[in-house]
Amino acid sequence: MPLLETEQGEIFFAQRGDGEPALFLVHGAGATHQHWGLQLRAFLEDAGRVALFDLPGHGRSPGPGRSSVANYSSVLLALLDALEVERAVLAGHSMGGAIALWTALTSPLRVVGLVLVGTGARLPVLPALFEFLEQGNLAEAAQAIVQRAYGSKALPGLRKVGEAAFRQNDPKVFYEDLLACSTYDVMTRLDDIRCPTLIICGDEDGITPPRFSRYLHGHLAGSKLVMVHGAGHMVLMERPDAVNAAVREFLRRLTGGASGQ
Repeated sequence: MPLLETEQGEIFFAQRGDGEPALFLVHGAGATHQHWGLQLRAFLEDAGRVALFDLPGHGRSPGPGRSSVANYSSVLLALLDALEVERAVLAGHSMGGAIALWTALTSPLRVVGLVLVGTGARLPVLPALFEFLEQGNLAEAAQAIVQRAYGSKALPGLRKVGEAAFRQNDPKVFYEDLLACSTYDVMTRLDDIRCPTLIICGDEDGITPPRFSRYLHGHLAGSKLVMVHGAGHMVLMERPDAVNAAVREFLRRLTGGASGQ
C-alpha cells in the first residue's frame, strides 16, 4: 500500500488486479480507506481492478485537506492519471459519493458507472458540528456524528470503533470536509449524468436520510435504488453482505458478466 506521487500531492492507495473495469472506492468526510475494508476483496470477482485510497490529510495521505468537493474531485482525477486509468467505475460513500457525482458531471468520459452509498445531491451539515470544531471540541463532534450514523441493528462495538476513528481526525481537515459538504449542491444538474448508477442507502440513515437517495433515483435516468433495512449511514460496515451483493450484481450487469481478470 504505497504512497503514489500525483499532481495533487502524494496519495496513499491500495489496489488489487490490473484489468477492467477499474473500480475506485472513495471514502467520506472524516474517514479513511478503511471504511471500504469489507468491500475490497468482495468486488475482485466482478471488477478487473479494485482500488481504494486516502484523500489528502486523511489516514496515511499527507498534506492539507480540501475545502470543496470540486477540489477533492481533482485529487481523484489526478490519481486516475497517475495510475494511467482512462475510465473507471466510481463508488463513493457520503462525501465520497458527492466526489464521484461531481467527477461524473465534470469529466463524464472518465466515468463508466457510479455507485452512490449514503449520499445525496446536497449534503447539509449540522451547524453544531461546525461549532464544536471551531471550539476545538473534536470529541463532541465525533459523538454527535456517531449518534446519527448507525441503524438500530448495528452492533454496539461498531459505534465505539466509529467514535474512536473520528476522534483521530485532524480538526482542521475535518472542518474543511464539512465545509466541502455544506457548499456542495448538484440538485439541478443530475439530468446531465448519463452513466449507469447504483444507489444504496440504509433505511435508518440519520445523516443522509433515505429521501436524499430517492431524489437521486428520481433524477438519475435508469438508476437502481437499493434500500437496506435496519441500516444507518455506516451501511458499508453495518450490512456489508447487502452492499457487496448489490454492487457485485451492478458490476456484472455493467460488464455483461465478465471481469477483466
